[in-house]
Amino acid sequence: MINLAIFGAGRIGCVHAVNAATNPSIRLKYIVDPVASEGRAQLAAKTGAFVADADAVFADKTIAAVVIASSTDTHAELLDRASEAGHAIFCEKPISFDFATVAEVTEKVERSGVACMLGFQRRYDPNFRKVRDRIASGAAGRLEHIVMHTRDPAPPLRSYVERSGGMFRDQAIHDFDMARYLLGEEIVKVYAVGACLIDPEIGAAGDIDTAMVTLTSKSGRFAQMVNCRRAPFGYDQRLEALCSKEVLYVRNRPRDEVVIADVNGFAAAPPMNDFIERFAHAYSEEITAFVEMIETGKKPLADIRDGLEAQRLAEAAIVSMRSGQPVEVDPSWRP
Repeated sequence: MINLAIFGAGRIGCVHAVNAATNPSIRLKYIVDPVASEGRAQLAAKTGAFVADADAVFADKTIAAVVIASSTDTHAELLDRASEAGHAIFCEKPISFDFATVAEVTEKVERSGVACMLGFQRRYDPNFRKVRDRIASGAAGRLEHIVMHTRDPAPPLRSYVERSGGMFRDQAIHDFDMARYLLGEEIVKVYAVGACLIDPEIGAAGDIDTAMVTLTSKSGRFAQMVNCRRAPFGYDQRLEALCSKEVLYVRNRPRDEVVIADVNGFAAAPPMNDFIERFAHAYSEEITAFVEMIETGKKPLADIRDGLEAQRLAEAAIVSMRSGQPVEVDPSWRP
């Protein structure tokens, strides 16, 4: 039985806590969140975990693993402490808003030898996995071009934007990761444009709400990203992979599969409400993979180095957007 502590009782922390508590290989012992909210109390009651602080967790020698799903500004310190304590780690992205800190923490965690996976849940979604498997097996032929659409149902609150790290680090980082995952090689050029076209409050917070990014891989293949903070019909998350033998699509998942037809035409349900609902299965699979990593040493689909490289592309996109020029990226590039 793996004694586990979860940092963060917010939206994604709740998802991981419930999935962990229902996994037969895990005992969720602690929930750590400095905000004494009703939600924290309800989550503790639902999962049977104790509410504790970080010092109590790291003083408890029975703890074998931690899930870091707290606010991003806490990730680096918690990664440091967990690696020093020898705990297996599952950390949500991004590692830090400061790229120098990301690089420093990544090196430290890798030197420690502790097992660490990053929360890129799309890699665990069965649809994205099938696309990756058909490409990797050669069944689809050579991957040549990727187009990805990621649009939130509605703009987030300004208070969220101000602590999010910006659209490229917060939302688009999943697309940067998926480009690397599907192409199977590194990106060498990033060209990004972005603006605030939807919500003036986002612009006032110093961020953008609409972006397009073109990525060029080491072998000269392309990925095109379309990112936005609003989709009038719901959560929009689609992918098209053009290969030499096949074109592979991941479409939006509707809230139900019923199509209603009458004299006015055909009506179908809109997409799922948000990423929590859309990727519910993938989040469950992440916890299963975390257990496998701890118990068998199986490498996760996304590790801390993947977190570093996806954020390197996010930082390059920020530089490109601000300069109006494409940015050449190599393994040593830093903003």
